[in-house]
Amino acid sequence: MTMADDISRYEAGAAYVDGLYMPLAEAAIPITDWGYRRSDVTYDVVGVRDGAFFRLDDHIARFRASMTAFRMAPAESDDDIKAILHRCVALSGLRDAYVAMDCLRGRPVAGQPYHPAFARNYIAAFAMPWISLLKPDVMERGAHLAIVETRRIGAQAVDPRAKNFHWADLTRGQFEALERQADFCILLGDDGNVTEGPGFNVFAVRDGRIATPDHGVLEGITRRSVIELAAELGLELEIRPIGAEEFRDADEIFLSTTAGGVMPATRIDGRIMANDRPGPVSRRILETFWARRAAGWHATPVDYAAARVPAVA
Repeated sequence: MTMADDISRYEAGAAYVDGLYMPLAEAAIPITDWGYRRSDVTYDVVGVRDGAFFRLDDHIARFRASMTAFRMAPAESDDDIKAILHRCVALSGLRDAYVAMDCLRGRPVAGQPYHPAFARNYIAAFAMPWISLLKPDVMERGAHLAIVETRRIGAQAVDPRAKNFHWADLTRGQFEALERQADFCILLGDDGNVTEGPGFNVFAVRDGRIATPDHGVLEGITRRSVIELAAELGLELEIRPIGAEEFRDADEIFLSTTAGGVMPATRIDGRIMANDRPGPVSRRILETFWARRAAGWHATPVDYAAARVPAVA
């Protein structure tokens, strides 16, 4: 097999699992590991656009904080993880990519106590073609949302600031949203305030002022970017509790996520906002976000020279 043939195997995506690189389709983890059996995993996702990571250092820092919160300490350093992500993208050759990093708990080796403290932690990562939560036509008309009956898992049980695979509440909420002909669910916390949706933070706009929930949510990197942009644009933004009725009565709603950037919404529980099209504040934030991205804001160019294909065991 020639080098060109070997590289072509990575075109659909490249992965790293516990020390080895491989085509994404060949990546696997042991089904007996607690990362699979118990969802004992933390993760992060960073986007690549036009050959550059967005806020890579911020994503790595959050990933490390999540690992610490879940008492995981893999062998790889932060610099090692950055190099792994660069190589995964480089192997795939992708210019626009969805890049994930996971830390999984294995299982205790024979003779050790059957306790997570004695299970080895390891890193898995992959790069695949860019995906967005919203298709272009839905982005254009705006997402349709539904505040569902399912409540968000409480922060005292699972801290949402550490990314995790505990998605049973979000998954159940998505089925409720589908039954109500909405694109996405919005979950309330036990206190009745808005938290987040499946994979995104939320913002409500009323009389030109923006608000986003202050607790019960992942502190998203794109959310942070929106907060920074609002300050630069002179827009008032509050981080505070948002009740369900206030959210339903908003003039505009928009969402933020790595997998899509800034995403406007136009309906909430069947109520139409802003003439059923993204509102002016949402559009201003969205357009500014992508203009700044195109200008190299928080960009880290991918090291495509890292594409030397390593052997696969």
